[in-house]
Amino acid sequence: MSDIILHHHDPSPFAEKVRLALGLKGLAWQSVQIPMVMPKPQLTALTGGYRKTPVLQVGADVYCDTRRIALELERRFPGPGLFPAGSEGVALALGYWSDTALFQPGAALSMGTNEQIPAPVLEDRMAFFDFLEDDDLCAPPDHFFSQFVAGLAQLERMLADGRDWLLGDAPGWADVACYSPVWMCRGNIAGGDGLLAPFTRLREWEARVAALGHGERGELDAEAALAVAREAEPMTRPAVGDDAWPRLAVGTPVQVAPDDYGRDPTNGTLLVLDADEIAIAREEGPLGRVVIHFPRAGYRVDPLP
Repeated sequence: MSDIILHHHDPSPFAEKVRLALGLKGLAWQSVQIPMVMPKPQLTALTGGYRKTPVLQVGADVYCDTRRIALELERRFPGPGLFPAGSEGVALALGYWSDTALFQPGAALSMGTNEQIPAPVLEDRMAFFDFLEDDDLCAPPDHFFSQFVAGLAQLERMLADGRDWLLGDAPGWADVACYSPVWMCRGNIAGGDGLLAPFTRLREWEARVAALGHGERGELDAEAALAVAREAEPMTRPAVGDDAWPRLAVGTPVQVAPDDYGRDPTNGTLLVLDADEIAIAREEGPLGRVVIHFPRAGYRVDPLP
């Protein structure tokens, strides 16, 4: 069995990023399907409360947020690389742009135009996405169409010189991160095919990204994944940089939460804090000791009283 376990659900555009990254690297992995809405008892038992999709597990180390997952996959499996020709900084910046400028209006269009979304999922997402108001789904979707199409046009311009990939001659994280809202558009936005039709270079690039595939996927149930964590020891060593903010020591009780939306906190003791990562240790009762990893960018870490 592969050491890589991905907790996700198939319709998730954020999970699609990671599935394609696994495909780009040609990796074998185990799929654990999680519920689309709360409660998610097995997932939150593993993460200490973090509920966003996807989560990557390797033994008793748990990686949250696609940014942190990408960097960990690159560290463990450096080739083929997600950041060819030294493109890490630009690729991560483009990923952030995609998550905001493209995903947010795309999510609004998905929820506002797709009548196939089950009511419990729609209710859950409206409570979860604090960048949307109930009135947004009652108004004409013109604004969100305009913003989403502006993002598609930007991708078309990035490809205007005839390149195959966003950052040059090889595929990487920039491609899979910017592809995920396009993938969402195809399947979840009413009239999505028509939105994409004018963008010839984008559609050709879309086909190339999709052809990366998802690697070698197996299936695993959630209880088996918890058993893997229970039987393993975390492989993370303590490391807090002298220049890390806030000024906290290893072992400090802390709370970590996203600073955009879905701000469900996770409590634990600080293990790693630097410019790239926050990692905390938790003793999860029958699960034992696990270490949960977050990216530094986009997350708050605060000492607990």
